[in-house]
Amino acid sequence: MTTPLIEARHVTRILSGVVPTTLVRDVSLSIGAREFVAITGPSGSGKSSLLYLLGLLDLPTEGEVLINGRATAHMDEKERALTRLSFLGFVFQFHFLLPEFTVLDNVRLPMRALGQLSSAAMRERAAHLLDALGLADHMHKRPDQLSGGQRQRVAVARALANEPPVILADEPTGSLDSKASGQVFDLLHELVEEHGKTVVAVTHDMGLAERMQRHIELLDGRVVADEAHANVTPLTEPRSNSVHNASDSPS
Repeated sequence: MTTPLIEARHVTRILSGVVPTTLVRDVSLSIGAREFVAITGPSGSGKSSLLYLLGLLDLPTEGEVLINGRATAHMDEKERALTRLSFLGFVFQFHFLLPEFTVLDNVRLPMRALGQLSSAAMRERAAHLLDALGLADHMHKRPDQLSGGQRQRVAVARALANEPPVILADEPTGSLDSKASGQVFDLLHELVEEHGKTVVAVTHDMGLAERMQRHIELLDGRVVADEAHANVTPLTEPRSNSVHNASDSPS
């Protein structure tokens, strides 16, 4: 039996306060290799909270999260950080690129944190990823010199920097227009279909969710539906650039 890449076992997250708030309620699910998963639900349903728990950005109050079969409950922060850096890539709605750094330096940040490559190899891999994403002419610019869609592609390049098997995306198209949204969706789809990644994306866009291979719906912190969909087709015309062979850059 294949080990899930991510598994949640009876996970609950309660936010303490004068009136405690339950963000996630007794969620159990597993996510395997090459899955393209949408997490949807109304505002306040626990979508992002669940994603942060799956990505070890937050800790459950009850239950546990396993990463590639490894329990994480007793990891210290250093071990959790190392697991995030090596196994998980993150893309957020507001990209969180550092404005004082160039695009190239933003992509190098996860590699520097992991500390497994030489400076030259980090630069070469970052440049290769940006070229594959159609950003070769922008790598020495700062984020505020790019469009929203370009900044989000930089965020995807940064998420891929350490070659993680899993990409977790929180509303990755939420701040983009329809054209840029379609391009980002197709890029995530390409990561699954052509490069064997697993992508789990929180989205409020039901049109996108219905085009993903699996659709998990939350309500009041609980999973109320978990459905498989038919094969996914791209939303836009094929791009001239591709992430093809991005994994062949220096490692």
